[in-house]
Amino acid sequence: MLKQARRLALAVALAACGQAVAPPPSAPSTRSAPLPPMADGQRVQSAPVVAPLAQETDAAVPIDTGDAVWGSRTAPVTIVTFSDFQCPFCSRAASTVARLQADYGPQKLRVVFKHNPLGFHPNARPAARAAAAVRFIGGSEAFWRFHDLAFANQQDLSPAKYEEWATRAGVSVTTFRAEVGAPRYEEEVARDEDEGRKLGVNGTPAFFINGISLGGAQPLANFKAIVDAELAAVAPLAEAGAAPDTLYRTRTAANYKQPAPPADDDDAPPPPDTTVWNVPVGASPTLGNASAPVTIVVFSDFQCPFCARAEPTLAEVRRQYGSKVRLVWKNEPLPFHPRALPAAMWAIEARAQKGDAAFWTAHDDLFKLSPALADADLEAMGMRLGLDLTRARAAVAASKHKAIIEADGDLAEDVEANGTPHFFINGRRLAGAQPFEKFKALIDEVLPKAEAMIAAGTKPESVYAEVIKSGRGPTAPTKIALVTPAGAPSKGPATAKVTIAEYADFQCPFCSRANPTVAEVLKAYPTQVKVEWHDLPLPFHTEAHLAAEAARAVFKLKGEAAFWKFHDALFAAQGSAGGLARPALEAEAAKLGIDMTKFNAALDAHTYAAEVDADAKRAGDAGISGTPAFVINGYLVSGAQPLRKFKRTIELALAEAGAKRR
Repeated sequence: MLKQARRLALAVALAACGQAVAPPPSAPSTRSAPLPPMADGQRVQSAPVVAPLAQETDAAVPIDTGDAVWGSRTAPVTIVTFSDFQCPFCSRAASTVARLQADYGPQKLRVVFKHNPLGFHPNARPAARAAAAVRFIGGSEAFWRFHDLAFANQQDLSPAKYEEWATRAGVSVTTFRAEVGAPRYEEEVARDEDEGRKLGVNGTPAFFINGISLGGAQPLANFKAIVDAELAAVAPLAEAGAAPDTLYRTRTAANYKQPAPPADDDDAPPPPDTTVWNVPVGASPTLGNASAPVTIVVFSDFQCPFCARAEPTLAEVRRQYGSKVRLVWKNEPLPFHPRALPAAMWAIEARAQKGDAAFWTAHDDLFKLSPALADADLEAMGMRLGLDLTRARAAVAASKHKAIIEADGDLAEDVEANGTPHFFINGRRLAGAQPFEKFKALIDEVLPKAEAMIAAGTKPESVYAEVIKSGRGPTAPTKIALVTPAGAPSKGPATAKVTIAEYADFQCPFCSRANPTVAEVLKAYPTQVKVEWHDLPLPFHTEAHLAAEAARAVFKLKGEAAFWKFHDALFAAQGSAGGLARPALEAEAAKLGIDMTKFNAALDAHTYAAEVDADAKRAGDAGISGTPAFVINGYLVSGAQPLRKFKRTIELALAEAGAKRR
């Protein structure tokens, strides 16, 4: 069934400031749509973009006004792409499409995005829903920004990142949080999937170029051959007087070929993900029979509303399956839930003082208190449990149980439990606050296998360990090929065994947020780590490029110490009006005793623009397009990650370098 109209047409003009303001959900929006980041790191001037003027749901490959669109409605060539944010081939193809956009421009080429999250990519569907919400709130411009960030940071797909990328796309995080769980976005994704099935899409990425099917991450030349042929085919139609807004229907009617139906059921769902993950119980709190044939490991957050929503479902699982199911708790307090960490600390302290029963009582109380979880609430809970409050306060103040929470976080990262709640049922993944039926289906699948193992002689208390012992463990961190030039501003000893190349943007709020973490890294590894600064000003941060040029001028004219002072001053000024404008840059440079004649001459002539662009080019060549990005002896860490993630990667790099760890 073709998609129904979801919004009015977007009349878009390029906004000079590049900032996005979320309209009311029911209102049409006016948006600019900058070109996605170039694969070769070059800065590209965006051109005006025109959204659809009318529905095209009657075309052979339909488009409607609810789709994310880049380019003019009257462009002679349209590429409709069906894609999956967790698919590595889609990420590769997105760079190719970005190159096409740059080469042909929005008056010759239009790009339309449709969702096709594959069943065996557990993070793809939540990412698709988040992207759909961003488009609904902020229009196509915001969608494409989110799209670029998601593909640039594909290994970090998680609810926390969706909020970060939505904010960077110009969408209000408050509005995003309120919207993203709405059923309309799941419905939108499902409609795209249904449409793709009818068109013969059976994998990702899949493209229709004026109706001509092209599957997979094909080379640029293959795309260009079709685009150029279509431009040639459209030219005589335009010369004969065909209305520009009819060309897409005409060409797709001529080009699209309905695929032959497959021999099996075309509507059959994709095969389920049967991967078993090695998720050890360890010393975590458990609830239920240690000999239970089914173990459910729960990664959760006491301030997460979706985790709270899952609790009654887990209670129903325990009611129906009784002694056949055991629960295991793992802490995953998300960084944007400020009360989740202290709540976890109090729950662990309750266990330390009074055992597992006290932990689970605290667990129930915390979800009843959530999301407030104020200090007074936590202390009142401790009093009800009969805890030694002096001891509990001291433990929480000193982060006594930090190592337990970090170990759970490391495990969550290892098994790709991105976001909460996350469940592993005898090692099989189930993500999100799913209905009871989803739990039942998976439990009923794994339970007979476990009972058969017991019947064959496996001790009941050993079943879970046997089930997961050959399960999938952590995947290797991403390593990229990136050569950084000598002479970049740096902190830390020249003899350091680990070099962190930081690619950042002075106007990026997440780069600012990461700045204190970088300082913590240097404090934790004073002799073993060096940090280098490299520029990656994002195209929609209109003051970032000049700020980067100014920082380089300070470095060249006054040295490294002055650069880092200027660097810190720019991040401190980031939120203030005019904080990164030319007058502010000049004022900060003057405070450092810079020769202002030379400084202003460098900015006027854009003396260091080529160096800034060269840094951005190196990042683009290595597949980095979002900020901040950190390359730690070749290992990529994307985004404003917690200190724990940096430490894990640094420890790996130190081990590889044969250096003594901390």
